[in-house]
Amino acid sequence: MSVVGNTDVFAIESCITNAYESRALLALGSFMLHVGGKCYGVDRPDASLLACSFDEVARRIENRGRHLAPFAQHKCAGDIADAVFATIYGTRFPEYPNFGLSESEMRNVIQSSRIIWAPDGDQAFDDGSYLLQFDEGNTVRLIGFRVGDDERHIHETLSDVVLPAVSFYELLQAWKTSFERLWHAAPKTKQ
Repeated sequence: MSVVGNTDVFAIESCITNAYESRALLALGSFMLHVGGKCYGVDRPDASLLACSFDEVARRIENRGRHLAPFAQHKCAGDIADAVFATIYGTRFPEYPNFGLSESEMRNVIQSSRIIWAPDGDQAFDDGSYLLQFDEGNTVRLIGFRVGDDERHIHETLSDVVLPAVSFYELLQAWKTSFERLWHAAPKTKQ
């Protein structure tokens, strides 16, 4: 198990259970994100293949400063969580804040700016976790949550943290470098 960062603020926790020669698979293990003392992701050594999570961290680094949304500075993290979920996954968009945008405008902002970090396309976040990232000048805002049956965030799972952008992106790079080193050193399975 490897943790990079401070779990009370922001950290990435991962483990490699089985490394593969194939870059498309990378490794079997777990990948979890800690935001404001809350953990998002499946905590099992066989939770997911890690290529999607690794690639998403690399994309976040490459797209530094581009995770933008006109509603990012809205004070209520719960409103943002509900609006993003409803726009992309839900069925009740008009019931949620739209921040003056139509559903198609909202969807375009969310998708073109890649503000949804998790889920990242694999099973790492099959616990129902969502993590949103907003680049706001010299800071990065992270909003984590899980959604209930009513398609609204579960209040107890909501976290909202603002970090210096330099620190945030340095942490992403440190995790990526550490993970690559562990993967290269691990014995590989052909698959």
